[in-house]
Amino acid sequence: MGTEGEDARVIAGRYRLQTRLGRGGMGVVWRATDELLGRHVAVKELTLDETLSADETLRQRDRTLREARAVAQLRHPHIIVVHDVVERDERPYIVMELIDGGSLADRIATHGPLDAAEAARIGIGLLSALRTAHAAGVLHRDIKPANVLLEAGTGRVVLTDFGIAQVAGATTLTETGSFVGSPEYTAPERMSGARTGPESDLWSLGALLCTALSGESPFRRDSLGGILHAVVFDDIRPPAQAAPLLPVVRGLLERDPDRRLDAEQAERMLRAFRDTGRTPALPVGYTPTQLNVPRRGPVPPAPTPDSSRTPAPAPAPGSAPVRTMHSTRGVLVAALLVAAMAGAGVSAAALLMKGDGGGGGGTPTSSAPGTPVTSANPSRSSGSPGSSGTSSPTGSRTPSPTGASAPKSSAPSGYRTAEDPAGFALAVPEDFTRKPQGERVFYVSPGQTFRLGIKVTDPEPGGPLAVMRRADADGPSTNPGYHDGRVTETRHRGHPAALWEFTWNGYTAAEGPRHTYDLCWEEDGQLYDVWVSAPVGKVREAKEYFDVAVDTFAKRV
Repeated sequence: MGTEGEDARVIAGRYRLQTRLGRGGMGVVWRATDELLGRHVAVKELTLDETLSADETLRQRDRTLREARAVAQLRHPHIIVVHDVVERDERPYIVMELIDGGSLADRIATHGPLDAAEAARIGIGLLSALRTAHAAGVLHRDIKPANVLLEAGTGRVVLTDFGIAQVAGATTLTETGSFVGSPEYTAPERMSGARTGPESDLWSLGALLCTALSGESPFRRDSLGGILHAVVFDDIRPPAQAAPLLPVVRGLLERDPDRRLDAEQAERMLRAFRDTGRTPALPVGYTPTQLNVPRRGPVPPAPTPDSSRTPAPAPAPGSAPVRTMHSTRGVLVAALLVAAMAGAGVSAAALLMKGDGGGGGGTPTSSAPGTPVTSANPSRSSGSPGSSGTSSPTGSRTPSPTGASAPKSSAPSGYRTAEDPAGFALAVPEDFTRKPQGERVFYVSPGQTFRLGIKVTDPEPGGPLAVMRRADADGPSTNPGYHDGRVTETRHRGHPAALWEFTWNGYTAAEGPRHTYDLCWEEDGQLYDVWVSAPVGKVREAKEYFDVAVDTFAKRV
């Protein structure tokens, strides 16, 4: 996971930085040695943005120190231990216990979704941690799989990265133009700015449980606006895999924070499931917001603002009454939220990451083709604040007047333009390398975690849609464990196109389950095929690579 060396430094005369373990929105985490006590620790180094003013830089430093103070108050086996806070060259460093083991997000990406028993075990640990934090007046505000560590050997669950934690009564510090939190795991009351309390962390935990059980959040969509709409208004569709824990999920994903299941009750219900194999029903009189549990298979498209005006289906006979928001109000709220986020300078590129097919490999996404797509990666945000990133070919868009011979834009930050000898050009991540394979050309990341493929051939009978449907039919023979294949007719820059998405088991057990996005289109007498394959836990980042590739793809004249 780490990068060795990088000018090993000694901080505060005792902490020697050795291996970079990871990078987040607020800084870099290093494996280090406390040379005074002779123990291994983790050190979080705040990343300074040189474009910030002195006041903004000071606010960032204050935010980091606030994180340390908040967590240092807490003593709990499932909360990361903060040992020390030091500064070097006016840059804060937080010294924490070192957990040998990856995150819950890493585990899902490597081994796929968890079973209900393991998800319940993790949920119990997190609820216990949150009860302690909330009793001390500390809110986490960014509960997500990447912030949950699983200790190797013991399996201990550790909640970390209180990077946007808020201590009750303290002034909220806001990064310049930043949305505080992860939209897919953010409670609706926080989205609207109405309130932030312990209940908001519990909503996030409900979304996390769904992700642990299925591999993705029930609120994942292809655009920031889509996520906001899903959280605030859409019917909530927990995955079918959540059925064993459904009463807990229903209780936590209640839009009204005053009626949301509390931590003590949720923990009690999960413990009952662990002990008996059955989850108790929700408390008497509890009437959760409408939740639709779909059968296994692709998730239906999320309603667009126009289609969402269709009346919601009536409750099933005998079911508990449900509370629904008026559709017009829901659409208005979502629209206002999008506007507010844009006004705050938040870019979908800073919040969303999105995409092996093309004659052989792909994965489905939970978001429906046909919705506008905005792509990006928090660590690879491009454009000015508030920019919407790149549009997906699956979305409704105005055809490019120049066609495929001119890319939509130059390579975004973190990318380079690859002028390929095969006669095309496109933007690829800077660390991707070219690997030709017959008529196909691949650009792959280190370790081949991400594989971007391109193929240019003569047109085939039936056009792109027929090509993708034939590939879908052959999926089980070309991709081990092929499932949830889906082909959608669309347009790309005004030309006939088809999007193919599917999930499969990867070529080796070590590789694990993968997800593929594949767009095929016909233009100027040629058939173009661009696809990206990635582990199931990294589909958002893959979708970014996919969107950027198809948006910047151009024929070389």
